[in-house]
Amino acid sequence: MADVPVLEAAVAEAAAPKGKGKTLLIVIVAAVVLLAGGGVAAWFAFAPHGKQKHAEVKKEPLAPALYVALDPPFVVNFEAEQQVRFLQITAQLMTRDPAIVEMLKANDPVIRNDLLLLFGNQKYTVISTREGKESLRTQTLAAVRQIIAAAGGKPEKLEAVYFTSFVMQ
Repeated sequence: MADVPVLEAAVAEAAAPKGKGKTLLIVIVAAVVLLAGGGVAAWFAFAPHGKQKHAEVKKEPLAPALYVALDPPFVVNFEAEQQVRFLQITAQLMTRDPAIVEMLKANDPVIRNDLLLLFGNQKYTVISTREGKESLRTQTLAAVRQIIAAAGGKPEKLEAVYFTSFVMQ
């Protein structure tokens, strides 16, 4: 039975590392849980979720642009430094809605009247600059949108006005 104390000593030695092993195992499990929790938190914070994916799927491609030419060109005269000057503008209106195209065509006389008055009230020194032309384009868009709204349409459906010719003499 002399081997029993040796066996007890071997069991005691084997049991000692198991206590350290349990502590190491607990630390490893805790680290894995923390990392997994961090990964899940990051996924919720940065990954696209159901509603966003559905919104992207529902997004329809833009309809092609439709242009309405305002023919014939607008010709107005205005005073500039005691001289009579002439302004000729060719413009096109852009929308993507066929109903707005029809509304623009139906209201062409009103549009032409309001734009002739707008163009005729410009100052040569202002519209001879790029900023002045851009400002006039913005005013033109607002004027046509007002006509669309008065006719019962949706003014925001008129997206842009483009001057395709701009001549001053």
